[in-house]
Amino acid sequence: MTQVVRKAVFPVAGLGTRFLPATRAIPKEMLPVMDRPLIQWAVEEAAAAGIEEFIFVTAPGKEAIEAHFAPTPALDQALEEKGDAGLLRESRALADLGTRMTFVLQPQPLGLGHAVWCAREQVGDEPFAVLLPDDMVLDETPCLQQMVKAHSEVGGNLVAVEDIPCEHTSRYGIVDPGNGEVLGETGALVTVKGLVEKPEPAAAPSTLSVIGRYILQPCVFELLDLKERGAGGEIQLTDALAGMIGDMPFHGLRFSGRRFDCGGKIGYLRANLAYAHDRNDLRDAVAALCKAFT
Repeated sequence: MTQVVRKAVFPVAGLGTRFLPATRAIPKEMLPVMDRPLIQWAVEEAAAAGIEEFIFVTAPGKEAIEAHFAPTPALDQALEEKGDAGLLRESRALADLGTRMTFVLQPQPLGLGHAVWCAREQVGDEPFAVLLPDDMVLDETPCLQQMVKAHSEVGGNLVAVEDIPCEHTSRYGIVDPGNGEVLGETGALVTVKGLVEKPEPAAAPSTLSVIGRYILQPCVFELLDLKERGAGGEIQLTDALAGMIGDMPFHGLRFSGRRFDCGGKIGYLRANLAYAHDRNDLRDAVAALCKAFT
């Protein structure tokens, strides 16, 4: 029987240099998409998938993330006096999520693999999810919820995947897919027979890229413990995952929904427009706004 995924790791130690100067004093993960920061979207996605414990791998200067999920008695009192029951419920719900959070420092920015390795003691010996807040997926069923369901069918390691333009392969971990796809209850599952981190287009085994959602087995920490450097001189999570292929089931899930890369300005702008357009109270205004700029 497949073990339930109870814990999630959020690597949030990056400097957010692509959004300078906005991120000089504000963590990139606190930039808002609509009326909530990127990190809140990711945490709520994890909670909707049944995650019980939230582990943040962070760095000095990121204290605003923890503060966002801390109790705010003065704010709650003001909302109560104002009679704003909806916002009061949301504020208290965030504080409740905060009681299930652990914060771990990444002493040096040595790559995504190293960030995940920093959470090894908190994860322990059980499967866990990894969510990169930069990646947002808009769908009726949140992406991680889709993955948890698929993982209950196939076990092992599972990554979210999507096809990208050939010229973009050097930006992502790229899957070398097995023959064909298996249609599970959740969607199309691709057998992963190889992984390559950021290959040039001519050397890429496919255009199927890994995005920032993973469900991993804890033995990945044994490979990350070797601290081998990969692309960019960093400890790459993709390289450790590649070393596990053949030892256990390994699949990519072609998830349902539209993905937005909020690590860049255009992707971030698109996410704001798409999430606003998804709201009934804002759809017409957003459509009119977009039309005014065409």
